[in-house]
Amino acid sequence: LHIAILASVLSLIIYWLIRDSHSVRNRSGKHVFITGCDTGLGNSLAKWLDKRGFCVIAARAAEKGGQELQSCSSLSLKTVNLNLADSNSIARAVVFVTEETAGKGLFGLVSNAEGTAPVALTDWLRIEDFHSVLDVSLLGLIEITLKLLPLLKKAEGRTVNLINAKGLMAFVGGGYSLSKWGMEAFSDTLRIEMQHFGVKVSIVEHGFFKAGVVNSDVIKKYLLRLWNRLTPEIRDSYGEKYFVE
Repeated sequence: LHIAILASVLSLIIYWLIRDSHSVRNRSGKHVFITGCDTGLGNSLAKWLDKRGFCVIAARAAEKGGQELQSCSSLSLKTVNLNLADSNSIARAVVFVTEETAGKGLFGLVSNAEGTAPVALTDWLRIEDFHSVLDVSLLGLIEITLKLLPLLKKAEGRTVNLINAKGLMAFVGGGYSLSKWGMEAFSDTLRIEMQHFGVKVSIVEHGFFKAGVVNSDVIKKYLLRLWNRLTPEIRDSYGEKYFVE
């Protein structure tokens, strides 16, 4: 019994030593840029890293999100406007990050963006419905990653792509699942290529979070709008009964 207890204690000590050896030291002056910080996971992560001494640069789509972040964070946390569907907005954000890092390079890039996600059958959608998701959650994230790679290479930093695991299940039409699978492929390729420069690339497939109450009336109105814009041929192929059910 005593030997078993001693073995358990030693195992815990070894675990703590290994865990602590992987923690980041000297966090002061290490800049981490996070996208999608208005609410949810990105917002919480920005606050968490700020409390642990990192220099956080939080990207938000709305001014309100930035004010909320700065009101409950340290003075070192900075915010910047970012529209991932707009290349000019991405370029301005990259300039801001470059100036903030002041030649040190970027220690971390955390990509977190959902975009709008039309929920409907595939042939109820148009190509612009796919663009509304892919331009933000895939192409926008790829573009800002490419433009920040020089800063990441300079600091031998790391990029972490947060991917909702539900997006890896193709249970609904539209660009949502496409964007998640695309970010997986992009991350896997980038990881191999960046090893030479000491840049780490990780994927975090997070689970389900309660991001707010789903308004069924809003969903019904959206589906009704899609249904009404369908061609008679497509509507007839499903039938009114299908839509009502």
